[in-house]
Amino acid sequence: MAHPAPQALRSPLQRALSLLRPSPVSERTPIARGADASSAHARGIELADRAPDREARQHPEGFICLESVSKVYPGRHGGPAVAALDGVDLSVARGEIVGVIGRSGAGKSTLIRLVNGLEKPTSGRVVVDGIDVGALDERALGPARRSIGMIFQHFNLLSSRTVFDNVALPLEILGADRAGIRRRVEPLLDMVGLADKRDRYPAELSGGQKQRVGIARALATEPKVLLSDEATSALDPETTASILDLLAGIQRELGLTILMITHEMAVIRRIAHRVAVIDGGRIVEQGTVADVFAAPSHATTRSFLGAETGRSVPAWIAERLQQAPVEGGKAVLRIVFRGEHATDPVLSQLSRELGIDVNILSGSIERIAGQPFGILLVALPGGAEALARATGFLADRELHTEVIGHVR
Repeated sequence: MAHPAPQALRSPLQRALSLLRPSPVSERTPIARGADASSAHARGIELADRAPDREARQHPEGFICLESVSKVYPGRHGGPAVAALDGVDLSVARGEIVGVIGRSGAGKSTLIRLVNGLEKPTSGRVVVDGIDVGALDERALGPARRSIGMIFQHFNLLSSRTVFDNVALPLEILGADRAGIRRRVEPLLDMVGLADKRDRYPAELSGGQKQRVGIARALATEPKVLLSDEATSALDPETTASILDLLAGIQRELGLTILMITHEMAVIRRIAHRVAVIDGGRIVEQGTVADVFAAPSHATTRSFLGAETGRSVPAWIAERLQQAPVEGGKAVLRIVFRGEHATDPVLSQLSRELGIDVNILSGSIERIAGQPFGILLVALPGGAEALARATGFLADRELHTEVIGHVR
């Protein structure tokens, strides 16, 4: 049987990305008028995408580092100063997707503006790819910012420019010629699924299509880092999912480092490798997405997770819940399923081996960070001896359990 050609097996994203791979140095063409290859490379305007840095991703290192960063804004009209960030420490490895989640006013936007150099820290250091961004003057910030792409919440497209010309704008600012711009922009439009919309204007696009233009524009200068500032908060859930899947595919293929700012735990759950929770200008909790979802330690984190993972207690149970054991009642346990035993029939094993009846009250099972992940609320006989046997059985299988109360 004849096999299809390799090209036919590729997705549209993979085909577009293959056009963005670096060609041999001898075949590369500088895109700046009047510039030789070395000067174009020094100015950061040679447009050939990098292949993923596989070794760097296997051996993570701090690619974006915030070291004891504080940002204080002076008071207005004689008012007190405002501390937007207070002693923030955060490290993002090369090729990693990290989500920073917090409520409005928590300091998220200030943090991302420090990373791209739009703000300077009051104290501490912000280092991106070995460069102390906060120490750069305006002249030096230009080349540094070319390695940092930015995706905005409200798209920031120019209404008088077509899709093609919006994506091309950063390259025009760099002095690229039209042939070089075309070689870069056309594969980017194919990659984000807008090749057939190249001559449309923003007013003719949906919200999701506008954000795809924003993503292509952010990638135009071949950045090493992609910053996303609430990029999906203006979109409906279905469009949000498609945009996040697009970003995940781009990150896998190009090995980009992505820092996402959001107030939606669903965004973190779908795409991030690690999460940092910010509250009142401080990072109050951080870790892998699976670890934080399984056992959140801070109240802010738990409040974000309540509706996302089935962690909240249904009202019909909560109204009957008591903290002390109830004679003849049952204990209510929250069980987190993840890792090696996440898909094992643990509850049926517990019932069969220990002779304990288990009543499932509510639950949620899905995949988080590529791993099976589920939370079940169950009721067990409330006697101390039976409860100890059951929790020991679950702990032996590395399942996190929490007794959240008792009911009759």
